[in-house]
Amino acid sequence: MGGSLDGSVVIVTGGARGIGREYALGVAREGGKVVVADLLDGEPVVAEIEALGGEALAVTTDVSDEASNDAMAAATIDRFGRIDVLINNAAMFSETTRGPFHELTIAEWDRTFEVNVRGVWLACKAVYPQMSAQGSGKIINIASNTLYKGTTGFLHYVASKSALIGLSRSLATELGPEGITVNTVSPDLIPNPDLRPTDETSDKFVVAGRALKRTMVAEDMVGTIVFLCTRGSDFITGQALVVNGGAYYQ
Repeated sequence: MGGSLDGSVVIVTGGARGIGREYALGVAREGGKVVVADLLDGEPVVAEIEALGGEALAVTTDVSDEASNDAMAAATIDRFGRIDVLINNAAMFSETTRGPFHELTIAEWDRTFEVNVRGVWLACKAVYPQMSAQGSGKIINIASNTLYKGTTGFLHYVASKSALIGLSRSLATELGPEGITVNTVSPDLIPNPDLRPTDETSDKFVVAGRALKRTMVAEDMVGTIVFLCTRGSDFITGQALVVNGGAYYQ
């Protein structure tokens, strides 16, 4: 397969379903070699990519666990010999409880941060030695539009995604001298009624506040993600990009 990512090796955490699957397929269509890193079975996505004529590898990965992240990086290097891009997409979202902040449990707060923040840090640590040895690499952290809205009833998730902005900016400064870029991308609500039955009602409200009056779909994120994987984004780092159809807040 040819394309703007021809030969690049891209890890997508949480790539076995939903928006992560779309990232994986989008990268593959541009010629990237994809590692689907997920606790869920990534083999169906690997099969989809291979049906497109691409190359892919599924690695069972718990991003909140250091050894699991290290094994993910090692498996990638063993198969493809390098790591060009890490897309930190894995997150606690649909599994989290929504409600007043004072009703959240410490266990749920901590688990959200273990996955959404510590998991990003650990994945970055795992790929860093290879990217450093190459003198190049791109890290793309997936944040959320909720942090710009100040979404209520979801404090642990919003706080965890807000942390990624600071993490990414600091990491961009630290890794820039080694030729490694770090950026965040924030999607808006992408309805998934199978996982979140309330999405249909929420979507009507969200669409009303957008310049582009339609539902956002996972494919709307792919162009931005692919661009940040390519050479065309080589001088972009420490940035927080928002893909939300021109949402405005009151």
